[in-house]
Amino acid sequence: MNNRQSQIPSSTTRREFIKTGSAAVAAASTFSSTVFAGTPQASALQAGLFAGGTDVLRVGLVGCGGRGTGAAAQALAADPNAKLVAMGDTFYDHLDSSYNNLKKNPVAEQVQVDADHKFVGFDAYQKVIDSVDVVLLTTPPHFRPMQLRAAIEAGKHVFAEKPVAVDAPGVRSILETCQLAKEKNLSIVSGLCWRYHNGMRETFKQIHDGAVGDVMTIQCSYNTRGLWMFKREPEWSDMEWQMRNWLYFTWLSGDFNTEQHVHSLDKMAWTMKDEPPISCSGTGGRQTRTGKDYGHIYDHFAIVYEYANGVKGFSRCRQQDGCAVDVSDHVYGTKGHVDVFKHRIFDPQGKKTWELRDKGENMYQVEHNEFFKSIRSGNPINNGDYMTKSTMLAIMGRMAAYTGKSITWEMAMNSTEDLTPASYEWGPLPVPPVAMPGVTAFK
Repeated sequence: MNNRQSQIPSSTTRREFIKTGSAAVAAASTFSSTVFAGTPQASALQAGLFAGGTDVLRVGLVGCGGRGTGAAAQALAADPNAKLVAMGDTFYDHLDSSYNNLKKNPVAEQVQVDADHKFVGFDAYQKVIDSVDVVLLTTPPHFRPMQLRAAIEAGKHVFAEKPVAVDAPGVRSILETCQLAKEKNLSIVSGLCWRYHNGMRETFKQIHDGAVGDVMTIQCSYNTRGLWMFKREPEWSDMEWQMRNWLYFTWLSGDFNTEQHVHSLDKMAWTMKDEPPISCSGTGGRQTRTGKDYGHIYDHFAIVYEYANGVKGFSRCRQQDGCAVDVSDHVYGTKGHVDVFKHRIFDPQGKKTWELRDKGENMYQVEHNEFFKSIRSGNPINNGDYMTKSTMLAIMGRMAAYTGKSITWEMAMNSTEDLTPASYEWGPLPVPPVAMPGVTAFK
């Protein structure tokens, strides 16, 4: 690959960077914004253009990891006239692996990505957007605000993986973009997949219809084992090492309270009909993942959220090997409690009063089925409200744990803390310190 320094001046802020849509940032010596070939500029998608259901929908994948590969397969399975025609990633080995796996998938005939539409580098997302009608955004969360803005401004429908940002400026940017999508009649479907799970939909309908009376307490747990990690190779720059291990760097992932536990917190938000809490407090730390290989994120959090009506949400998450696994959600009300994952309701004496056995189709497939149906029908889906609130719920929890302070919703939403490293726009990153700041700027 060619080596090239970014032409973005060091004074450029991330917000300006996002607004201009310029992401040609070859920040590390082992990276390149080399593109295999140019692509024609795609015209903005007009509402109802594909309502007939027979026209080809050109799909582009931005972020070719495991989740991205799965999303691409599900997108193609959702619509027989959808064709994957462009792919982009920071690393060619990721893109190549994803492409080869998709060509072994039952949707292989719909994978029609030629060499001219395989893009590598930090600017690959823009090349993909310019080539397609539908964009799948599955890169590390840090890049979501910039990439979603570029896609919506270009008139493209978007599937956006969770979470949608890593800090408050990113959340505010997403809110603006989602409003723009409404004005343009474009769909934005969130990767908060439990909202598309039939069992969850029916269970939360029961909660909202009063099956357990007034909600008093919510408990959500995401205690799991450690995840993947790639040992640093001698030839990797700081940037390449961090990008290949993006889970372990707060600026890229938002920490795992945001990146993974957001699924549990989204169900807490769903219980409360997406009303934000008034404040939260909590703790967290690094107990087992203390080595440099694991960047600087925590391996456990415990956060308590308080709502205006007196409801408290107790949230805990852990990524530690050798410990008990507990991924569950429980809602307690004045008339009983709900085991959310098992889709069961019990009265105060412990007698089961409701259970759903038929869980329906795979939720990952359902979200894409509904996404493509919305495009074909000209009736767009916009998940912007809950995907931003649930992301912010996770971010404020991280803020509370990092600082040891009680964080209000207003403090979190108005925070000016931008996790983009200072050297991001112009060169290789230094390795951040183990203890990252959590909340440094409140209005």
